[in-house]
Amino acid sequence: MIVYFFFTIMLDLRRLRLLRELNARGTIGAVALALDYSPSAVSQQLALLEKEAGVPLLERAGRNVRLTAAAQTLVGHTDVLLARLEEAEADLEATAEQITGTLRVAAIQSAGLYLLAPALRRLKRDHPALRTEVTDAEPETSLPSLALGTLDMVLADQYPFLPRPPDDRLDIEPLLEEQFHIVLPAAHPLAGGEGPVSLAALRDEPWAIGKSDSHYGELILRACRALGGYEPDVRHRSNDLLMLLALVANGQAVTLLPDLVRLDREPSAVARDIAEVPLVRTVFGAIRHGSARRPAVTALLAALRATAADLRSEATPGP
Repeated sequence: MIVYFFFTIMLDLRRLRLLRELNARGTIGAVALALDYSPSAVSQQLALLEKEAGVPLLERAGRNVRLTAAAQTLVGHTDVLLARLEEAEADLEATAEQITGTLRVAAIQSAGLYLLAPALRRLKRDHPALRTEVTDAEPETSLPSLALGTLDMVLADQYPFLPRPPDDRLDIEPLLEEQFHIVLPAAHPLAGGEGPVSLAALRDEPWAIGKSDSHYGELILRACRALGGYEPDVRHRSNDLLMLLALVANGQAVTLLPDLVRLDREPSAVARDIAEVPLVRTVFGAIRHGSARRPAVTALLAALRATAADLRSEATPGP
């Protein structure tokens, strides 16, 4: 611990964080935008860090800069240092009589609507002094932000055919496993009855799917190709699952939606099981290693586990 103490004295921690951000985001402009700094302020702070370190940290690469080998080494130490600092802060927070502070959470839309929002009601009841700030974001952007420290928790999803690369800085906890269902307009010829519907039978239908850079969009494309034997006619793209549901309900398309998207509020759409094979995803919570002992983080995780248990109970048919 003494090594880290003197390391912090010699090199300003805020400037080390900027260097790590530059390593992750690639340009000074992107760092400035992410942290609400001006580009000149970022450049000035990095120049001061370079002076403190006594070795070159940045080199020109066209119009941009890139990290030197020494800077890359320093970034590795910065990850460890910030994690230890966060652990120390968590231990201090644990001595307080009540849980306070601010939690910054990002969630995919369906988990935000039906898992996070009810969990926050629980959290507010038990810890009224804790402030929570929520934004919706896809895992491709929220998980890197979590690792860099601009978020405290992320609710995201993972598909068996597209596992997310592990990040040693993060702890992952599965919360729900849910199936996808074919969703049809209520007036569709295949919407009648109770049995499953084959993806192959939807070859000639217009589709509403996730955006091209999302795992959700990729799921539908792969399912139609592998199970149905065709390239779907994609008319609409959105990661807003309620928008896709509205398009289906108004007769504009068919789609696949997970269990969390409740259809009981949309009588003009019908869900049917997929005839070929079940398609599933895992909804998980992610935090940084260093924050695992923070009382606010553990309280929110407890509320999410309880809410997930309620959702599983509701989905289980009674005797």
